[in-house]
Amino acid sequence: MSTGTTQPSLIPIYTTKGDAEAFLVYPYLYNRNGDWVGFVSPKREVYSVIGYYVGTITNDPRIIRKRATSTLRQRLQPPPKPKKISLPATIPLAPLMGDLSPSFIDVLLDEPERLHTTDSGEYREDLD
Repeated sequence: MSTGTTQPSLIPIYTTKGDAEAFLVYPYLYNRNGDWVGFVSPKREVYSVIGYYVGTITNDPRIIRKRATSTLRQRLQPPPKPKKISLPATIPLAPLMGDLSPSFIDVLLDEPERLHTTDSGEYREDLD
């Protein structure tokens, strides 16, 4: 008998090397410790916990961004802070990852500092 509530699905987000370094429970993105590090828009754009653009989720799934861009994306208002999650003991193996074009970078591999918790990161609000 169904109770009418469903557990949101947890999607591992991999690096190009095949390591699961983030987890998506839409729209929230978590690190390996279960801490909130970002959120995803309906257009699959990834933003940090303070609303700065980080990259895009691909079908692999991994987070990529252009190495250099002349356009600056608008900062978004983050959703309310979620609770910390418990991660599963086992994670599915990564799918085969295609090579990235030299004009793109793997954010979780090359710039993981872009996805920081609310109490760390260079763009966080000062306490003063």
